[in-house]
Amino acid sequence: MPDFSHRSTEEEIMDNFALPSAEIDPVLAELETINKLLGGFSVFYDAFKKLNIRNGDVICDWGCGGGDSLKVLDKYFREQNIKLNFVGVDATESAVQYAVRASKNYPGLSFRLADVLKEPFKENEFDVVISSLFTHHFDDEAWVALVKKMLHASKKAVIINDLHRHPLAYHSIGWLTQLFSKSPMVKHDSKLSVLRSFKRQELKTLLQKVGAKDYSIKWMWAFRWQVVIHK
Repeated sequence: MPDFSHRSTEEEIMDNFALPSAEIDPVLAELETINKLLGGFSVFYDAFKKLNIRNGDVICDWGCGGGDSLKVLDKYFREQNIKLNFVGVDATESAVQYAVRASKNYPGLSFRLADVLKEPFKENEFDVVISSLFTHHFDDEAWVALVKKMLHASKKAVIINDLHRHPLAYHSIGWLTQLFSKSPMVKHDSKLSVLRSFKRQELKTLLQKVGAKDYSIKWMWAFRWQVVIHK
């Protein structure tokens, strides 16, 4: 039985930035489908209702993977007659290449190959910095450094969409991927992602170390945390 009392430090296969397209492409396609099935994008829809978003704002997704979050957000805001600019950043070259191909019909999207902890982002470079299923890849010390940098690079807010470490989440995603996934990487990493993720008190403790003052933590289906940190 896995240990749910603390965050796992075991690395996921996807943590390898050198993964070739042949391995990463089917994984990114499956993850987009899983996000849609489990309502993962609703975390962002709900979070953006709390922010004053205007035409021309720049939304930057750190650890963007295949760019699926940015595509759905572009569509979401266009339906509200709000035109935004979206920038995805990822350290895996094959993921960025996939994102560029997958977003060719989305002119408001662009992508940057970079390691977010090393990239010299400017202060207030973006209006909002977001991440989806990304921050659990970092141990506690690196998580604090990452979120501080996200705040530095954002004008308005940071939105974190990540997982709740819970036995039901672990076993459910294991069952789901065994049934529907063809990727050994997805089957392995999906369960490990849950073990590397968070409980509410852990997020509170980490945000205190960040120095965040104005923030909210909200549990959403399915086993997602929505963290919104206002500047």
